[in-house]
Amino acid sequence: MKAVRRFTVRAGLPAPLADLGVLATNLRWTWHPPTQDLFAEVDRDIWAAVGGDPLHLLAQVPAERLDRLAADPAFLDRVAGVADDLRRYLGEPRWYQRHDTGHNGSRLPASIAYFSMEFGVTEALPNYSGGLGVLAGDHLKAASDLGVPLIGVGLLYRSGYFRQSLSLDGWQVEHYPVIDPNGLPLEPLTEPSGAPILVHVAMPGGRVLRARIWKAQVGRVPLLLLDSDIEENADDLRGVTDRLYGGDQDHRIRQEILAGVGGVRAVRTYCELTGVAQPEVFHTNEGHAGFLGLERLRELVSGQSLDFDQALSAVRAGTVFTTHTPVPAGIDRFPVDLVQHYFGDGTLLPGIDLRRVLALGAEENPGMFNMAHMGLRLAQRANGVSMLHGAVSRDMFGGLWPGFDTDEVPISSVTNGVHGPTWAAREMTEVIGDPTDEGYTGVADSVSDAQLWSLRGQLRRRLVDEIRKRVRAAWLQRGASALELGWTDTVFDPDVLTVGFARRVPTYKRLTLMLRDAERLRALLLHPQRPVQLVVAGKSHPADDGGKALIQQIVRFADDAGVRHRIVFLPDYDMNMARYLYWGCDVWLNNPMRPLEACGTSGMKAALNGGLNLSIRDGWWDEFYDGSNGWAIPTADGVTDPVRRDDLEAAALYELLGSQVAPLYYDRDAAGVPTQWMAMVRHTLSSLGPRIQATRMVGEYVESAYAPAAAAGAMAQVDDFRVAKDLADYRHRLFSAWNRIKVVDCELAVEDNHSPVIGEVVRVNATVDLAGLTPADVEVQAVIGRVGDADDLTDVVTAIMTPTENGHYTTELALPHAGALGVTARVLPRHGLLATPAELGKVVLA
Repeated sequence: MKAVRRFTVRAGLPAPLADLGVLATNLRWTWHPPTQDLFAEVDRDIWAAVGGDPLHLLAQVPAERLDRLAADPAFLDRVAGVADDLRRYLGEPRWYQRHDTGHNGSRLPASIAYFSMEFGVTEALPNYSGGLGVLAGDHLKAASDLGVPLIGVGLLYRSGYFRQSLSLDGWQVEHYPVIDPNGLPLEPLTEPSGAPILVHVAMPGGRVLRARIWKAQVGRVPLLLLDSDIEENADDLRGVTDRLYGGDQDHRIRQEILAGVGGVRAVRTYCELTGVAQPEVFHTNEGHAGFLGLERLRELVSGQSLDFDQALSAVRAGTVFTTHTPVPAGIDRFPVDLVQHYFGDGTLLPGIDLRRVLALGAEENPGMFNMAHMGLRLAQRANGVSMLHGAVSRDMFGGLWPGFDTDEVPISSVTNGVHGPTWAAREMTEVIGDPTDEGYTGVADSVSDAQLWSLRGQLRRRLVDEIRKRVRAAWLQRGASALELGWTDTVFDPDVLTVGFARRVPTYKRLTLMLRDAERLRALLLHPQRPVQLVVAGKSHPADDGGKALIQQIVRFADDAGVRHRIVFLPDYDMNMARYLYWGCDVWLNNPMRPLEACGTSGMKAALNGGLNLSIRDGWWDEFYDGSNGWAIPTADGVTDPVRRDDLEAAALYELLGSQVAPLYYDRDAAGVPTQWMAMVRHTLSSLGPRIQATRMVGEYVESAYAPAAAAGAMAQVDDFRVAKDLADYRHRLFSAWNRIKVVDCELAVEDNHSPVIGEVVRVNATVDLAGLTPADVEVQAVIGRVGDADDLTDVVTAIMTPTENGHYTTELALPHAGALGVTARVLPRHGLLATPAELGKVVLA
């Protein structure tokens, strides 16, 4: 018998325990051990059964138990102490409040809106699929710890992402649980009357998509999630937020319109309702929520009587865009006619010309609308998520800035970080200290190698226990009989070198690289003196049969009775499973196709717990690997045949595992401690601990993006948007004259028969026809660099030239190189609201 309707009844708490309800609904408990310990004391068996979820705990604890606790003075003192600590955390000045300005003197914004299609805050709020969502969750937590006034914005998916199981033959099977928001750590935004507040978004044909606003509280940070599953919507519109990354392109664009356009409207409503400052900066985490910029354009056109270009100047000034994809195939793109269908009748964004909307998403294919291109055109500041990814992004999107060298493309990088208190085992932090503390210098000398090794063994044993439990459950789910599963009691060995590999399963991450030579892998797993055991986990996108086939290959190999005690695939990878893996694995394996990993943060989480990385030098590992904190798998650069490349890099992986990693692990002193291995663990904890923190990442966003964006946005709006209007007028003048600007000549002033030497200061003169513009409208630069056979310049240095008279410009600069050099001049736009001279994508070369 099936229920006609689902609903959740929340626990009623005795008055003395009211603070337990507050503690359960503020998600700070997810990274605050004293709060977790407090809830565990309520009922340890139920706490374990519900996976450490306070709301579910309180819903299941018998009323008699709550009554006894409400009469227990010692327990009430604990509740009061933890609740007081939360109140202090929420109200006290933190890092952000102690810094009135950024490093360049920019005023810090009073509020920042952070948009993402998924947020992985906790498994108790299943609103994420993988790394992007977990990164967004860590961003919110770190912002809370630093006191950054962030407001998170996204969608609430009634089925979340899918739950994964395996068929008997190892094929991924998806399940979509029905989630009741009333059973989650959420509260609805309501009118004073108690009626839910709805966001309205126009749909074609005169229809309206309505969405309820739910709020999760992540420490100090509110997270607003829009939910379309309400009775006021037609059935097809109710399903807009049914599941994460499901459905066709029509379903997808509806989700992204709701997230962007509806998300801005939700933020406005929330701030009006609560008195929180309206956001000064809007941060778009990947292109999915990029339509938020269009809604902000509409606000300014309709509310401030600006024209499109004036509004665009103001919107760009206060927008930050982060791209997470290193390949064009990873970008959201929609057919132009689909965009026209939703935006064409003018009801969604009144006053906004459809042609201007389409131009923002234009790409090489005139039939497609590119969400990343729109994101970049609507944001004055953009970044990749590692140094290497920043370089890859500058190359990938360089066509939007024609005429500029790749390294001049205005896309910077902020390397991702992870929220240490969420991912570091409590036991590890208690022994080595908190790497986010000021003055942290690494593992203290008073902590011996034997202590650290013992702790690592404790975490590995916990992982092995979890693996045995999950392997048994997975086999039962696949249809095995309990009578034939005795072998699962001895799966894995807590004394064997344990390697972890867990992540999403797109092709470029190469889940099956380890299987390229199955016999060589088997030999590593079963080595008589130095065995290796390998735990694998990951989900493939439901529509990706290629990824599912890779999972099936791993499962079939791991099903072999000869190796199944040394290699396992654990289904239903989520944040809960991930913690056991990060805590207990000795080595974290990552072997993407370089440079297709934008950042990757799983290896960071392992490093926080003393795990050593064994990885291709891609993403974060490319910049943080130092030769002593793990191993870099050599890459077959220049090999274009992907099969040959996989063979070579798999061979390099086997060689490293067999000849370096395993021997070092099993090389023990008289006390049984692998001293050289522990030296690498110490170095990893000390050198990487502070650098891979999400607090470092968010601090960099504040300094390099949020503060300057707030200053630019404020400048754009001052005096009735005078500067934004001025920039729009400037762009019109500039663009109309640009094709007529010429560098008439450029010369190096060197005396005859004089051979200059490196470092010598020389004068460069140029004559420029500005086609009616003034010298204040442009920046003229001298450019000197190495010159090739085709007169192309590389390794250039530039200097701003000073106007003299009648179009003449001059400057002095030191010669940067020896050998054959060349000189030229170029003209760039100049305006006070431009972040870089390259921003408008305009340059005139000699």
